[in-house]
Amino acid sequence: MLHRTTLANGLRVLLVPDPATPVVGVAVHVDVGFRSEPEGRTGFAHLFEHLMFQGSESLEKLAHFRHVQGSGGIFNGSTHQDYTDYFQVLPAAALERALFLEADRLRAPTLSEDNLHNQIDVVKEEIRLNVLNRPYGGFPWILLPPVLYDTFPNAHNGYGDFTELEQASLDDAAGFFDTYYAPGNAQVTVAGFIDVDETLALVEKHFGDIPARPTPVRPSFAEPLPGAERRQVVPDAHAPLPALAVGYRLPDPAGDLDGYLAHVLLASVLGDGEAARLQRRLVHGDGLVTDISAAAGLMGSLDARDPDTFTITAVHPGAVDPDRVLDAVDEELDKLTAQGPTAEELAGQVARWSAGAHQENDRVMYRMLGLGARELLYGCAEITDELPGRLAAVTSGQVQAAAASIRGSGRGVLLVEPAPQEENA
Repeated sequence: MLHRTTLANGLRVLLVPDPATPVVGVAVHVDVGFRSEPEGRTGFAHLFEHLMFQGSESLEKLAHFRHVQGSGGIFNGSTHQDYTDYFQVLPAAALERALFLEADRLRAPTLSEDNLHNQIDVVKEEIRLNVLNRPYGGFPWILLPPVLYDTFPNAHNGYGDFTELEQASLDDAAGFFDTYYAPGNAQVTVAGFIDVDETLALVEKHFGDIPARPTPVRPSFAEPLPGAERRQVVPDAHAPLPALAVGYRLPDPAGDLDGYLAHVLLASVLGDGEAARLQRRLVHGDGLVTDISAAAGLMGSLDARDPDTFTITAVHPGAVDPDRVLDAVDEELDKLTAQGPTAEELAGQVARWSAGAHQENDRVMYRMLGLGARELLYGCAEITDELPGRLAAVTSGQVQAAAASIRGSGRGVLLVEPAPQEENA
């Protein structure tokens, strides 16, 4: 059973007792992600995630790490389209330590010139490692959005531009913290071996005295659907083979969850497992691609507010014209539009998806993060536990309608082409 409350300073609290596990997890989800960062400061939300690990009001740099690891725990953080999370999992006896650590940096992280410039360098090195100097870096989550979307929030590179990162100032960081890290813009989730009343008292003790600040108004990031296909070619000096990504718009999960879940199952029917339609057709049948996949959600299913992206990605031999791959994808979508998946096909994909969800939720960390994110994004953490049942209730006709929906809409097509090696920044 889930327990909710809101502290006087606006901080939302979600408690998830699980007496079957000997550990506790504490997560703080802050309602700010790539899409909220200011224009001219691409990558700032991610940079700020790094800054939140550089010490706090009561603890010097690295003390947070030592306290968690010294208790036998793990910790991390991540930046997404619409939120940033910070989390740790420790033995149950260390619950208060975890709450103190998260509250201390939410109250007053150490923002200094040294920390800022050091973490700018760390983020730049991360970008070199994960994007600039690896095959298919940023494919498709960085490269596809500017093809499908028009507005800065939806289209820009959330990992960051070197020039804009280098121009970030301490005033930028302080303003970002004051605006977005207000208690009313955050949520604490505590899961695992906890007593609800005792845990709530500890949350109040450690988080309750963080001063309230105005909570930012969350803008809508909605923009019109593209009316036709948009296409862009991007060179990749490290790619051994060409690749392509196709992006379509998903339904809003907050207003049409069943329609969204039909797209989740459409992605599974197309690309999940050796029996999936695109695998059978393009990999094992026609031999047009070496790898293909489909996904509902640019960074994962039910991980963002509207708008989000349905993607199909493939790597193909250089001798294969990408339009042959796109035509084959369209033909498979047309077949599903004309006649949805069979009952057996759909049941198999529901079973695969549900088995993966159950396996993931067996770990306190993943269950806590899923519940916390969906509570923050949609005000309904229960979606996490209801997913297997709701997916099982999706009909073949709904998946058929999902296929028809994306076939009838505009799309973004990204083509990655191997290119001569060039010096990177």
